[in-house]
Amino acid sequence: MREIVLDTETTGLDPLSGHRVVEIGCLELLNHVPTGSEYHIYLNPERDMPAEAEAVHGLSAVFLSDKPLFAEIAEEFEAFIAESIIVAHNASFDLGFINAELKQAGREIIPKERTIDTVALARRKFPGAQASLDALCKRFNVDTSARDKHGALLDAKLLAQVYLELIGGREPGLVLAAEEKQVEEVKVTAPREMRAARPHAPTNEEKAAHAAFVSSLKDPIWNRA
Repeated sequence: MREIVLDTETTGLDPLSGHRVVEIGCLELLNHVPTGSEYHIYLNPERDMPAEAEAVHGLSAVFLSDKPLFAEIAEEFEAFIAESIIVAHNASFDLGFINAELKQAGREIIPKERTIDTVALARRKFPGAQASLDALCKRFNVDTSARDKHGALLDAKLLAQVYLELIGGREPGLVLAAEEKQVEEVKVTAPREMRAARPHAPTNEEKAAHAAFVSSLKDPIWNRA
């Protein structure tokens, strides 16, 4: 089973208000195991960067001005995610922005049914508890020391660890022995020493003891007509 853990950074909160995606980070899971395959891109939003958004992710309009447009990378992005399930934290937010970009680029949108929302998973597993990514990282002892500001790829990596804990606590990087272990054929090169067959015929003493026992029986059934 192939899944793509995805996160985005944007210029704001609502794609319908003209806000755009400025960073996409994805990593691949196969059977809930990270493979090391990643997709990461910064994008030119073709608009200004609100100060409140820049304070969250640290991406300025100047930094993004020479980055590609989404339409220019849409095909390679689609090739990476393929038909896989998308895992995202508050999936409706990321999917809303990604689909707005896909639609603007004349591409097919991603159906909601292809997503797994880790916020919903966390709320079902821990009713009433905080379900932010930071809170879940703290709950599962996921190291966030490298996280100075929000970043799509870094947050996707953190989310992958949280997701694996939410679905059962599988350690990231664990590969099932049945999938990876190669068993070498064992060849016996030393000659096998054949033992002599053990005797099974009764001894004369055993025959005599048996005859005495039989003669002591009263009216044995094999003598009856």
